[in-house]
Amino acid sequence: MARKKKRRKYSRSSRSDVGREIHRAKRGKARSGKGGRGGKVKSRKQAIAIGLSKARKKGKKVPPKKKSRGGRKKKSRGGRRKRKS
Repeated sequence: MARKKKRRKYSRSSRSDVGREIHRAKRGKARSGKGGRGGKVKSRKQAIAIGLSKARKKGKKVPPKKKSRGGRKKKSRGGRRKRKS
């Protein structure tokens, strides 16, 4: 039985974009926000996200961003409650 060939989710060149952004983050050169006006990139995850978004803008093969499930907030109970005895 022949196995089905897996398709690539990310292009090879998008990997190099992400790697470049991680390298910049390690050197302290990567900045977040529009036009690099935000603060320094603090985490590895943040650097990866910036690299992927840059690859998307260039039109490389990268899956779309996952949509957040907004509107699902946990209701607070209003502090501690006393028990009835």
